[in-house]
Amino acid sequence: MLHKVLICSLLLASSATYSQAVQKQIPPYKNPDLPIEERVEDLLGRMTIDEKIAQIRHIHSSDIFNGQEFDPQKLSNKAGDIAWGFVEGFPLTGDNCARYMRPIQKYMVEETRLGIPVFTVAESLHGVVHDGNTVYPQNIALGSTFTPQLAREKAHHIANDLHSMGFKQVLAPCIDAVRDLRWGRVEESYGEDPYLCGLFAIEEVDGYLESGISPMLKHYGPHGNPLSGLNLASVECGLRDLHEIYLKPFEMVVKNTGILAVMSSYNSWNHVPNSASHYMLTEILRNQWGFKGYVYSDWGAIEMLKSMHRTARNSSEAAIQAITAGLDVEASSNCYPFLKSLVEKGVIDESVIDTAVRRVLYAKFASGLFDDPYGNRYEQNKRHTPESVRLSKAIADESTVLLKNENNLLPLDPKRLKSIAVIGPNADQIQFGDYTWSRNNKDGITPLQGIKSRVGKNTTVRYAKGCSLASLDTSGIAEAVEAARQSEVAVIFGGSTSAAFVRDGYKNSTCGEGFDLNDLNLTGAQTQLIRAVYDTGTPVILVLVTGKPFAIEWEKNNLPAILVQWYAGEQAGNSIADILFGRVNPSGRLTFSFPRSTGHLPVYYNYLPSDRGFYHNPGSYDAPGRDYVFSSPTALYSFGYGLSYTSFVYKNLTTDRDKYGLTDTIKATVEVKNTGKRTGKEVVQLYVRDKVSTYVTPIRQLRDFLKIELKPGESRTVHLQVPVADLYLVDEQNHRFVEPGEFIIEAGQSSDNIILTKSVVVGEPSTIGDDEVVVAYTPKSSRQMQVKGEVRDIQATLVPGMQVIEKSTGKTLAKTDERGRFQVTTGNHEFLVFKKSGYRTAEIEVNNRNVINMTVNYGED
Repeated sequence: MLHKVLICSLLLASSATYSQAVQKQIPPYKNPDLPIEERVEDLLGRMTIDEKIAQIRHIHSSDIFNGQEFDPQKLSNKAGDIAWGFVEGFPLTGDNCARYMRPIQKYMVEETRLGIPVFTVAESLHGVVHDGNTVYPQNIALGSTFTPQLAREKAHHIANDLHSMGFKQVLAPCIDAVRDLRWGRVEESYGEDPYLCGLFAIEEVDGYLESGISPMLKHYGPHGNPLSGLNLASVECGLRDLHEIYLKPFEMVVKNTGILAVMSSYNSWNHVPNSASHYMLTEILRNQWGFKGYVYSDWGAIEMLKSMHRTARNSSEAAIQAITAGLDVEASSNCYPFLKSLVEKGVIDESVIDTAVRRVLYAKFASGLFDDPYGNRYEQNKRHTPESVRLSKAIADESTVLLKNENNLLPLDPKRLKSIAVIGPNADQIQFGDYTWSRNNKDGITPLQGIKSRVGKNTTVRYAKGCSLASLDTSGIAEAVEAARQSEVAVIFGGSTSAAFVRDGYKNSTCGEGFDLNDLNLTGAQTQLIRAVYDTGTPVILVLVTGKPFAIEWEKNNLPAILVQWYAGEQAGNSIADILFGRVNPSGRLTFSFPRSTGHLPVYYNYLPSDRGFYHNPGSYDAPGRDYVFSSPTALYSFGYGLSYTSFVYKNLTTDRDKYGLTDTIKATVEVKNTGKRTGKEVVQLYVRDKVSTYVTPIRQLRDFLKIELKPGESRTVHLQVPVADLYLVDEQNHRFVEPGEFIIEAGQSSDNIILTKSVVVGEPSTIGDDEVVVAYTPKSSRQMQVKGEVRDIQATLVPGMQVIEKSTGKTLAKTDERGRFQVTTGNHEFLVFKKSGYRTAEIEVNNRNVINMTVNYGED
C-alpha cells in the first residue's frame, strides 16, 4: 500500500510540474484566467513603440483592397509583423466582408509578433451598412415607437448579421439629443429629449453587449444643435445645457452599462474642439463618470484640428492635442504616426501613448476578442433572417405617427374603395435613410407596392410621381392632378431623401449627414403639388416619408388627414399600407416637435418659462399681436403627440405619498381606458415641473413613459416612477443638488396635452416672507361716484380691452379703450377687478379716489 501511495504522489508531483511548465510557456496576457488589468499590463510591457502606435491606428479598406478584392500582399506591406488596432471594409458587399474579415483577423493573430487581434469595424445605425443585410427603420423612427425594448431586440438581430461577416466593433448607436431641425442628421437621433435618448441608448447598447458585439456611443460632446443647422458647426450652450441636454444620454449609458467605446464629435464647444477637449474626454467622461474604455475619433477629426478648427499648425501638434486630451484612436487621418518622433525628441512622454494603448487593449480583452478572435461562437449566424424582417416591420408599424384624421377619414376600407390615386416623389421610391447600403427599389417595398398588395382586384390604383424632391420642375403635376380627379381619394407621399452610405455619390439628397436645409418648407415643388391635388376636391391624405420634421402649417389647416412615416426600413411600403387600410392602428408619437415655419426654431418642448413669449398675445394679419405679431410661438405639433384610430380616457392620477425624502422614488399611477371601438396602443407620458427653483428650469421634463395596448372598453392602471435624485439642479460649478420644494406631477398624451396633475413635496421647503393673505370681501360703500383712469402693463404699454369688474356684483362695468382708458360709476369703497386673458388678474379698492391708474402683469392666474 505504501508503494502505491508513493507512486501516486510522484505522478501528481510530476503532473503539477508539467502544468507549471506549460503555464510558464504561455504569456500572461494569453491566459484567460488572469484579471484583465494584469493581462493588459503584461502585454503592454512587451510592446515596442511602433506596436503601441499601431494599436491606436486604423487600417482602411483602401489600404488592403483592390475594389472588392482583398490583397494579402498589401496587408503584409502595411502591417508587417505588427498587429494593428482597427480595420474596416465599408465599401465591400456583405458577402465579401464574410469572405475576407476572417483572413485579415488570422493574419493579425498568427502572422504578427504578439498576435493581438484587430477590432473589425462596421457601421450599423439601423442595420449593417453592407449589401444583403436587414434594413431597419432609422433611429428617429425607433424613438417614435416609445418602446425602448425594441432597440434591444434590434441590436440582437443586427449582431447576428455582424457576426456572420466577422465584425466585432460597431460604430453605433448614435445617441445625440438634437435641437436644430435644419441639421441633416436629425434622422440619426432618437429625439429631442435627452432622457428618452438615454433610455433607448441603454437598451441598444445592452442588446449589442449581450450578443457579443462591442457598440460605440456617438457623437460624444455637444453635437445636436450646430449653429445655423450646419454639419460640423460649433454648439453654443451653457454648462447646464451641456450636461443636462447634450451629455445626459452619454452619462446615462456610461453609468448603467458596460460600454467600452465612445466616438468623439467633429465640432467644438466653448471654443475648444471636442476631439481635443481634456474637459470632455478626461475630466467628465473618465474622472466623473468612470469610463474605462477607449475614445475613437470620428473620421478625420484629428486632421481637422489643423484644417478646420486651426488650433494646430501641423500634424504633430494635432496629434499632441488629441492624445493628451484623451482621444485614444485615430481614424481616417495620419497624425498619430508622428507620435514616435515626438517621444524620441522628448516632446511627449511615452506614458501618454501607453495610456491610450492600455484603454484599447482593455476593451479587446473585456469584449472577449482575445479569447474568441474569429467569432467561432457565432459562426453559424445567418444574415437577413425572416425574424429580422418581421422585427423591421414591427418597428415600422409602431413608429408611424398619425397627425390629423378629420372626420375619421382613416382608415380606408379596401372593400369599398373603387379607386385611389397614389401620388408623390416618395410614392414609388424606397427611402431607407442615411447609413444604409441601397436606394434601389429591389431592396425594399415602396408605398405604391404596399398599397397594390393590399387592395382588391376591383380597386383601381392610379400612380403619378408629380414632382421630385430636389427640383422645382412642375411639369409632372398635371398628371397627378388628373389621377386625383379620377379617384375617390388621393394619397400623397412627400418628404425627404437621404443617400446610401459610401455608395451612390450622395446625389439629390435633402437629408442625412452633410445635407442641411436652410428652409423647413417642403423641398422642390412638393407644396405646389399638394395644393394642386387639394384643389381637385378629392380628399387628400398626406404621408411624409422623411428623416426630419417639416413646416406644414398650411397642410395642417387644410388637408383632412396627415401621417408622418419616418424612414421605415425595407418593409416601409407594407407598413404604411397596413396603417392606411386599418390592419395596423398607428401608435407612434413624435419625439421631435414640428415647427410652424423655419423662423419658429427652436421648438423643442422642454423650454424655459420665458422662451415662448412674454405677452402671450399671438397675432395674425387679421388681428396683429405680440409674441409674434403674425403668428403663435407654439409648435405646430409637440413632442409626444400622436393620434390613434381609437380614443383613450385618463383618470385618477395618484402618488404613493404626498411628501418624499431626497433619496425616495415617486411612484405614480394613472388609470387609462380605451373608449373607442378598436384595439389600440397608447403612450402614457409622465412629466415633472419644478414649481419654484433657485435656477430656471424647463416648463416640464419627461421623466417616465409606457406604451400599453388596450382592447375596446378595457382599462388598465399604469405604474410610473421618478427617482427624487433625478430632480436635481446644477450650480455654476456643475455640482448637483436636489432642492426641497413643491413639484407638479403631470400625466398626459403629449407634452402639450397634460390631462392630470398632482402636487408633491420633496424634502423640507423653507419660505422667506409670507404669501399674500386673501381677505373676505365685505362691501362698505356709502355712495356712488365716478372713477376713471388707465391701465398699463409693467413695461408701461397701454392695455386695451381690459375688463373692469365690480367685485361686489361681478358685473363688468367697462372695458379699456384703445388707449387703455376706462370710466365707470361705482361705490366709493368698492373693489375694482381688472381682468384680461394673458394678464394676471389685479384688484384695487376705490377708497374715494376719482382717478385710478393700474399696472398689470403678464401671465395667467
